[in-house]
Amino acid sequence: MTESPLILPDLPGVAVHLRRSARARRFSLRVSRIDGAVTLTLPARARLAEAVAFAAAQTDWLRGTLSQLPAQSRPGFGDMLPFEGAALRIEAAALRAPKREGDRLLVPAGEDRLGARLETFLRHCARIRLQAATETHAKTLGRPFKRITLRDTRSRWGSCAADGSLSYSWRLIMAPPEVLDYVAAHEVAHLAEMNHSPAFWAVVARLCPDYARHRAWLKQNGAALQAIRLTD
Repeated sequence: MTESPLILPDLPGVAVHLRRSARARRFSLRVSRIDGAVTLTLPARARLAEAVAFAAAQTDWLRGTLSQLPAQSRPGFGDMLPFEGAALRIEAAALRAPKREGDRLLVPAGEDRLGARLETFLRHCARIRLQAATETHAKTLGRPFKRITLRDTRSRWGSCAADGSLSYSWRLIMAPPEVLDYVAAHEVAHLAEMNHSPAFWAVVARLCPDYARHRAWLKQNGAALQAIRLTD
């Protein structure tokens, strides 16, 4: 049974999600750098009152950590939108679907449907790039995959299921192409090594030799991509 998140008196707008673990020997609090989600890991048999007390004692740390995350933004006409590592200015134009022209992203007029149109465009481009990158790395590795799925994942950029299905965040299209390629290599590597062992990272390095730099880019800039809200 899933436990309800904790709401701290001094941080009423923050939900602290509980995760019980048989391997945990102590309490630990984590704030996701991707989406700001707060997770409290606690021993499987720990009392709820202990969890509340531990989280409450970390209120100042939580407040400071959350304040460092990028504020959410909803881009409109005239604003900039990251696309494949570049910043494109969103402009209204007399056309039927969004289209990139140089450093501009032309979108049909209508503020009410702007967010949905932008997300549809980004998802379409992400699928093309991720499908191609996945196929390339899978061929290099000699490991077939079942399919790819795009999601708006909040805690990870990609995942690999045991049946060979790969899932990616469509927001990767906003990152530089080499970063998107690294994530595809990372997930394809799981087709050979379903873990994060040294053997796994050796496979990643084979597919993407400069992976450490791209991984660091995501850690540094991923939260800013997640902070962009296009639809409710």
